Amino acid sequence: MAGRPAPSRQEKARARALAQRVRALREARGWTRERLSKEAGLHTRALVRLESEGAIQPGFFTVGALAAALEVSLDELFRASHLAPGLWSVGYEGRDIDSFVTALVGAEIDAVVDVRLTPISRKRGFSKTRLSEALSAVGIEYVHLRGLGNPKDNRAPFWEGRLAEGRARFRGILGSASAAGDLADLVERARASRVAVMCFEGDEQRCHRKVVLDEVRKEAQVAVTPLF
Repeated sequence: MAGRPAPSRQEKARARALAQRVRALREARGWTRERLSKEAGLHTRALVRLESEGAIQPGFFTVGALAAALEVSLDELFRASHLAPGLWSVGYEGRDIDSFVTALVGAEIDAVVDVRLTPISRKRGFSKTRLSEALSAVGIEYVHLRGLGNPKDNRAPFWEGRLAEGRARFRGILGSASAAGDLADLVERARASRVAVMCFEGDEQRCHRKVVLDEVRKEAQVAVTPLF
């Protein structure tokens, strides 16, 4: 008989968040684990397992009993198990694939959205297939949104420091049907999950993804954080 599938990276992250919240509330009251277990009507072993992040999916009634004992709403504890959505800006310039993926895992990224027009690279591991495989291995989704790529004839302004010119032209490109659809897709992802928007340049000021991030941030009302 097959057992339960191994927990995903996202499930582990939610377990950590819930464990930290329960532990913080318990310690704020000056309670031991034994005291909280008694107040909640739970076996101490169950609480030890939860606080050590071992209970990947604690039952509804377990969380409900803890919420009642700690005098917080059930909704508050369930919200604690969900990491805040948002946007991360990432360029792989000067990075190797191992350190790149490690940084994404550390930031608890759910999906990498590739905004290169053509997702190929001479850097090992960063072409579409290899990158997708490396991300999948750690539970991160790979998405290529070609409509948000910067055309070759608009790259020189970014490389040569004519940033206002390059950004103005790219904003015009974002008005096209394909770009608008991909931009809407990215907005919805950013509202619901933790998304890293990726291109080559390490400095986002020299990259068209700066324009993409600014547009999505305004629409989704989420923060943008540099990954490196």
